[in-house]
Amino acid sequence: MNHEAYKARQLHSPVPHSARVWNYWIGGKDHYPVDQELGDQVIASYPQTRELALASRAFQARAVRYLAEAGITQFLDIGTGLPVQNSTHEVAQSIEPKARIVYVDNDPLVLTHARALLTSSPGGMTDYVHADMLEAERVLREAARTLDMTRPVAVMVLSTLGHLEPRAGIELMRRYMAGTVAGSYLVLCDTISTPQTLAAQEAYAAGDTPPYLVRRPEEILASAEGMELIEPGFGSITLWRAGEEVLDPVDQWGFVARKV
Repeated sequence: MNHEAYKARQLHSPVPHSARVWNYWIGGKDHYPVDQELGDQVIASYPQTRELALASRAFQARAVRYLAEAGITQFLDIGTGLPVQNSTHEVAQSIEPKARIVYVDNDPLVLTHARALLTSSPGGMTDYVHADMLEAERVLREAARTLDMTRPVAVMVLSTLGHLEPRAGIELMRRYMAGTVAGSYLVLCDTISTPQTLAAQEAYAAGDTPPYLVRRPEEILASAEGMELIEPGFGSITLWRAGEEVLDPVDQWGFVARKV
């Protein structure tokens, strides 16, 4: 089933939905029994699923905090998903109240919740662009209503590129970063290919949803080609600047990289 047909079905029947399944995994309340059923099927094939989803949210918060403390005040969050606690604007504006954040998603479910994403601290700003992430140039153009694209921007793409073939995802990231200036950052993570995650991929696809494709580590890292990796570099996201926390590695790998 292609994405357009899938979205059309969403408007008329309760079929599983990627944003709601993810919401279930991270302990949210914006999901239906059909989403929980698929989520549990994936967990049965890959017990680390919920841990991986929660690790992605924690990595996002740590990365945003690191960048805000480093002086980055502009964030472009692509593939936003349904609003949850510690969203990008909440973390960034807790450190720099004047931070500006633009969220991007093409999901009609996210659009209905966009008002929750548009809260902002006094002096800061948030905006929402309802667009397909494949339309990189359009997204950048509309984001420029809120962000000053002559200054550094942190582009964030977390647990999202699996909706694309690996090569297409790499090229898409190059198009986004081409629209940013030196000193900008790319924050990216996704699920690496293992026998267990491949089983989860099959279980997810069996739920009559568009597939989500896991990746070889080098297919994730390729998006940072020509950029400077921020320490500790590329690896399991639970190990990225976790401080004194001792966390087991998960099969979600990522990086924060600076455009030079």
